[in-house]
Amino acid sequence: MSVWTLGINHQTAPLDLRGRFAFAIDQIQPTLHGYRQSLARQPEATLLSTCNRTELYGAGDQSVVEPTLEWLARTGGVSTHVLRDHAYILREDQAARHAFRVASGLDSMVLGEPQILGQMKDAVRAAEDAGALGTTLHQLFQRSFAVAKQVRTSTEIGAHSISMTAAAVRLAGQLFEDLRDIRVLFVGAGEMIELAATHFAAKTPKSMAIANRTLERGEKLALRFGGEVMRLSDVPDRLHEFDAVVSCTASTLPIIGLGAVERALRKRRHRPVFMVDLAVPRDIEVEVKALDDVYLYTVDDLANVVQTGKDNRQAAVAQAEAIIDAGVLSFMHWMEQRNPDTGVVPLIQRINAQADEWRSLEMARARKLLAKGEPVEAVLEALSRGLTQKMLHGTLAELHAGDQATRAATAQTVSRLFLRDKS
Repeated sequence: MSVWTLGINHQTAPLDLRGRFAFAIDQIQPTLHGYRQSLARQPEATLLSTCNRTELYGAGDQSVVEPTLEWLARTGGVSTHVLRDHAYILREDQAARHAFRVASGLDSMVLGEPQILGQMKDAVRAAEDAGALGTTLHQLFQRSFAVAKQVRTSTEIGAHSISMTAAAVRLAGQLFEDLRDIRVLFVGAGEMIELAATHFAAKTPKSMAIANRTLERGEKLALRFGGEVMRLSDVPDRLHEFDAVVSCTASTLPIIGLGAVERALRKRRHRPVFMVDLAVPRDIEVEVKALDDVYLYTVDDLANVVQTGKDNRQAAVAQAEAIIDAGVLSFMHWMEQRNPDTGVVPLIQRINAQADEWRSLEMARARKLLAKGEPVEAVLEALSRGLTQKMLHGTLAELHAGDQATRAATAQTVSRLFLRDKS
């Protein structure tokens, strides 16, 4: 049994390629079913998909890694060659270290950001519901969560970190003289939009609106921030009313097109529009960025902003890496103990199975003697003698086997195992 990770992230793949491999949380379970059914050998598997990464964690035979790469390429509609150029494959301790670093926020675009831990937990629950989470991955992720908790409580890794949504507000403040004079439209009603609305609301803009496919969910968010709610289908006709637009939905296709933005600019008499597309795949057509008077930022565009203050956290990073190293050593020791060829746990399991077999045989023999009317004391004596002989037979045979040096080494081991110092 071995562990591995295959994935792409914001450091290895461009936004549009990552968009091809984005899975909503409700897609993970059926996707895992399809993946495991496509392989002759079905490994343990967990799929993590966020704005910044898509990763498959597996436990099983290493021979499934290459078929997994080919399956993922087909799923995303790209060639295996293209995916291989942007993907990373990590094995054993490197895979474990990666999982621990991701959970702890060390591999995020926003160093120390806490959202990734919740996303990993959601992915693990989805894998469990899909029947794809076995003992090894369960152990890997539970240890990842424990390490992440220790990192957050023992270091200042999250201190002074700037979230993607906070960075968006900062950029808006550079474009507009006073954020209290702008109207903001939020497209979507998920966690990222809620965070963005929270940050913008702190600047008390003139008005805020929530556009969502499901009005009920949009209404809850709008009520919280004192904004209005509108249907997603109304966005193109009302886009001109807003100075800032922040979008993050689970749509697989852009929902704000070039034509809609061009019409909005004409109605606004080319007053500037600030737009943030936090979705992967994109919510706003990429051609919009080329328009005059439009300031469009994607999650990758925000990378430089969110790195502010990173140097101040390098000491915390070093502390976090030390915690992670200890966690990796502990996990790999756990894995080694369960190796069927060299591990202690399989040996213990075989010993217990052998002892249970002997016990069952002697119990069956004792029941037969009792059924024949043999005295209880005689049956107990025979039971204990039979168990003792079975347990010692192999050991006594080894003591007489081999040359003198071998017998001496065996005698020393047997003495340590069976004879107790009574002093």
